[in-house]
Amino acid sequence: MALRPVQVNIKALDAPAVGRFWAEALGWSAYSPGVTTYVGPAGGLVWPDPVAVGVDVVPVPEPKTTTKNRVHLDLATTSAGHQAELVARLQALGATPAHVGQGDVPWTVLADPEGNEFCVLEPREVYRDTGPIAAVVVDCADPRVMARFWGEAMDWTVHEVTDDHAVLRSAKGVGPYLEFLRTPGGKTVPDRVHLDLLPYPGDDQEAEVARLRALGATDLDLGQGDVPWTCLADPEGHEFCVLAPS
Repeated sequence: MALRPVQVNIKALDAPAVGRFWAEALGWSAYSPGVTTYVGPAGGLVWPDPVAVGVDVVPVPEPKTTTKNRVHLDLATTSAGHQAELVARLQALGATPAHVGQGDVPWTVLADPEGNEFCVLEPREVYRDTGPIAAVVVDCADPRVMARFWGEAMDWTVHEVTDDHAVLRSAKGVGPYLEFLRTPGGKTVPDRVHLDLLPYPGDDQEAEVARLRALGATDLDLGQGDVPWTCLADPEGHEFCVLAPS
């Protein structure tokens, strides 16, 4: 049994607007099949996408606080010119410079129109085949603990584990990386951005949730009520959801 990450869930006051921003930012398309706005590769709504990890923007009544998100996206570029062009285009779409203590670094930190931080990376060979999203990056206290939990939770391959950094990627070697970065400070506000996981066809959602609890996940009550997905937190309190296979 195993799970796969299928989308990054972003909460927003104006979900359609934030969805349009991310669609333009990633060169993808935005679809609103219901309450949420799903952003995925162009060519029609294919969910889950066999290669990419999509973005699902969910409407909420509360704005983002000034606290930095503990989960963010890193965007890939292919050259210095591409990086500069992408940063300029994103700012024209409504992104703003963000200061999170990064200092003098070769990447650019921006925030989407509702303040969710993300990075536009300088070109790196490791991300040359990921698509527009190079990595989903999670701040944490102990990357080794995160690698153990998430490596067991999902069918992704653990590529690197150190005291400061852990890296996972699809066993098929496609799509973005999932990275855990040792970061000072702990979680102080509910997550504005989190991962949604999906069982494979034929697997049992309840059995998967029980397996995650045995690995150290805890139940989470966000006021979600009677919904077909299950809200959990990993050993460091990062929220995530296990979706219904259908």
